[in-house]
Amino acid sequence: MKYLRQFSVILSISFLGELLEYLIPLPVSAGIYGLVLLLAGLVTKIIPLRAVEGAADFLVEIMPVLFIPAMAGIMTSWEAMRELLLPLTVIIVVTTILIMVVTGRVSQGLIRSQRVRENPNKTVGEEEAE
Repeated sequence: MKYLRQFSVILSISFLGELLEYLIPLPVSAGIYGLVLLLAGLVTKIIPLRAVEGAADFLVEIMPVLFIPAMAGIMTSWEAMRELLLPLTVIIVVTTILIMVVTGRVSQGLIRSQRVRENPNKTVGEEEAE
């Protein structure tokens, strides 16, 4: 019963995202609206983490299964995509590397700023020397 309640919370937020996509004339998908609503609800504690945690963990665990329909669609469109194979491959490789670099830099910056907040008397250079 607990998981049913948690899934209903997630589905309700997804439904609100669908409504926002219909009501707001911006090129933003309903999934993005739903994620932003869920994030805002969790950050403001309007939605307690325990209200969605179990169902969210389950959805993350089965995420690879959710990619099967997309891959099946790509496989059926293979002939049409064959001429785009090289540009798509280059785009995928470049954006993957770019995302990894940006994520690493942001993570390093967050870790450094957290260390500075914990030890305001030390400079960044002093911490790295230790």
